[in-house]
Amino acid sequence: HQMKPGVLKNALIDVVDDVESGSTLSEAFGKHPKCFDRLYVNMVKAGEAGGALEVILKRLAEFKEKSQSLKRRVTGAMIYPVVVLLVAVGILSFIMIWIIPKFEKIFKDFGIPLPDLTLWLMAVSRWFVQYWYILPLFPLCFWLLLKLVRLNRHGAYALDRLYLWIPLIGKLIEKTVVARTVRTLGTLVASGVPILESLSIVRETCTNAVFERMYQRVYESIREGDTIAQPLKESRLVDDMVVNMIDVGEETGDLDSMLYKVADVYDEEVNVLVEGLLKLLEPMMTVILGVMVGTIVIALFMPLLSLLDNLSK
Repeated sequence: HQMKPGVLKNALIDVVDDVESGSTLSEAFGKHPKCFDRLYVNMVKAGEAGGALEVILKRLAEFKEKSQSLKRRVTGAMIYPVVVLLVAVGILSFIMIWIIPKFEKIFKDFGIPLPDLTLWLMAVSRWFVQYWYILPLFPLCFWLLLKLVRLNRHGAYALDRLYLWIPLIGKLIEKTVVARTVRTLGTLVASGVPILESLSIVRETCTNAVFERMYQRVYESIREGDTIAQPLKESRLVDDMVVNMIDVGEETGDLDSMLYKVADVYDEEVNVLVEGLLKLLEPMMTVILGVMVGTIVIALFMPLLSLLDNLSK
């Protein structure tokens, strides 16, 4: 009753009604896949079967907390560069649309010969004044193109593979996906959800087609009575350390705590990578902006210098 009105509140009201009329909690959750995904439903089901629902719900809360904190760190790190980029675009647009045409008028009035760099800048400014509305269409068309490519299964796989090849960003994506999926698997296994069902859930919640395929191979390997470690090693998407830890976990029957350890290690690595990326982005953006503004200043001052030179003669 204390919640704000919304989809989740309505779902919880329905869950209360269902439980009161004799349904199990997992069945009641299962009717609302938008609020409670397969991970929720299966963990609660396992908790009900093992009579440890309280422990399972605590584990679910911890899992969600850790997942959210990882997500927040990555999205939080992206806010700074995006804001800087938007401010830079705003400043450059203002210079192109309002400042440069005023200089162009001054140069025309004095009739001074203009260097190539200044002529080029004037041409860019004129284009900007006329067609500024086309600029936002570029990122929009690019985004739509990516969406279209993702509709095809092979296209989605090729795109996700491409993302993993981007220097630094690829490593960040890889480590974030591994941290999240391994924690999901560890939480499910620790809660008593059967391993094949757990792998099927992990594969579904992957959000990256390359890793989806990797977990599909792990699923097939387990179904045939083999190990988790072997297909992980063959995929070459995770470090040897991870493969060895999971191998040891399988042999000692302590898979869930090994998976948690791997997730913690990768969480820490994501932190380090995010900080490193930010430290690299700051000077890069400063240099790029400096070069752009410097070019504009030089292009505008070259004719002014020749004008001053002529006046002083």
